[in-house]
Amino acid sequence: MEFTWFTFAILATFFWGLSDVSFKRGTDPGDRYSHLRILIMIGLMMGFHSIFELYKIDWQYDIRNIISYFPVSFLYILSMGIDFFGYRYLLISVGSPVASTSGAIAGILAFKVLGKTMSPIQFLAVSLITIGLIVLAILEKKEAEKEGLIKMNEKDKKYRLGAKALLFPIAYALIDGVGTFLDDVYLSRYFTPEEALISFELTFLLVALVSLFYIVVIKKQKYKLVDEKYNIYGGILETAGQFFYVYALNSNSVVAAPLMSIDSIVAVIFGRILLKERLTKAQYFTIIMISIGVFILGFFE
Repeated sequence: MEFTWFTFAILATFFWGLSDVSFKRGTDPGDRYSHLRILIMIGLMMGFHSIFELYKIDWQYDIRNIISYFPVSFLYILSMGIDFFGYRYLLISVGSPVASTSGAIAGILAFKVLGKTMSPIQFLAVSLITIGLIVLAILEKKEAEKEGLIKMNEKDKKYRLGAKALLFPIAYALIDGVGTFLDDVYLSRYFTPEEALISFELTFLLVALVSLFYIVVIKKQKYKLVDEKYNIYGGILETAGQFFYVYALNSNSVVAAPLMSIDSIVAVIFGRILLKERLTKAQYFTIIMISIGVFILGFFE
């Protein structure tokens, strides 16, 4: 069975959406190191997976690739750390759609700078997805405000930053968008998907080990795997998503990047189900609009 870029993108989207929900569920608003705990688990899981990838290529890997690929890895990991930090203060159903506009940023950069093209029907589909994500973010924010969840409240630390908490997913979108664009450049000119994936995973493993040392040795915080159940689930799902993402981006970046942004729909839907939050008619309509864009991309790939 041969997978297309569309299949890779959909799989990446699904796994990433579920990982967002897992990480959010495992985040303790009172733990100032919760974002580092997530990074640690992702890094460990990616480290394990890098061994499998190295075995696949018969260990023919230049360790210097870690340094060459570091600009991409740095932007990705930095954006993720910012996003995870924001989990303490913002509903996933609000933050995820905002963060997902990074795909549109990457697609525009690939279109303008690298000269990559898309057909008119693909442009229509990408526009539907991008506009839908923006509208979904606006609807989610209004719904949260209506429910009184984004207010200054000393008793509820999770939302004490109010609307300022949106700065976290916005920062993520900008940094990750540039990172995705740079990744496209590397994959187009310098790296195979396997080399890029291994380089990123080994870098993330180093970040995880440094973060673990910082939490346990320097800050004297407890770290037990039994307390990291949801982060373990999220780490596995994030690693699976990254695997499919690299191949999707390598095949058709200008369309794949915006498409993979719909992981926020998965996060919103499962976040609503697992976190007991209801969707409004407007939200359902927006999700349907985005889904039509996805269907068009799949049908006209």
